[in-house]
Order: sequence, then C-alpha cells, then structure tokens
Amino acid sequence: MHVAILMIHVAIAIALVALILLQQGKGAEAGAAFGGGASQTVFGSRGSGTFLYRATALLAVCFFATSLTLAWFASQAGEATPDIGVPDAEVIEQQQNNTAPTLDESPSDVDNTAPVLEESGN
Repeated sequence: MHVAILMIHVAIAIALVALILLQQGKGAEAGAAFGGGASQTVFGSRGSGTFLYRATALLAVCFFATSLTLAWFASQAGEATPDIGVPDAEVIEQQQNNTAPTLDESPSDVDNTAPVLEESGN
C-alpha cells in the first residue's frame, strides 16, 4: 500500500509541474491588454476558472492528501521499529555506574598453558 501511494504521489508531482509550466503568467495577460491583439477583454480572454487552473487545484489537493498519508505511514513505521541493539537510557546509566566489569571466572581457573608447535626434523 505504501509503495502504491508513493508512486501516485510521484505521478501527481510530475503532473503538477507539467500543468504549472503550461499555464501563462499574469504578465502575459497584462501585455495582451495593452495592444497584444489576442485579448477579448481588458483582463484577457482567459477567465479565472479555466480547465488548467481547476486541474492544478485538484492535483494540488491530491498531492497534499498523498503527502499526509505518506507521513502517517512513516509515523506508524517509526513506532513499530524492531530492537536493533541500541540500549535504553537505563541500561547506559547502569553501565556508567559500574566501576569495573565483573569476571565470571577467578584467575586460578584460567588455563595459562599455550599450545606448543612440534618441530619436524628435516
């Protein structure tokens, strides 16, 4: 589910970029109003509720919805992380309070003999 929403999120982001680049800026309308010849009214031939504007608004809402959904998935995954060997603060405090580590064996129990290699007579 997480991967599907992530793929939809990326597709929406690409579509948003494409739609924004296709739209004309406000400067183009002002230039057309002062003798561009392509305008039908003072404010330009394009109204405020065109298809590109509405499609961009819809995609922006979908982008925010998928962003919030992905953030929710990330927060849920953060709560369920397995123990990866990082000690808790209590364990670290206990280790710092101990002055020296304790040995399970006494020094008399340790075998100090090392293995000896035999020499061969060549």
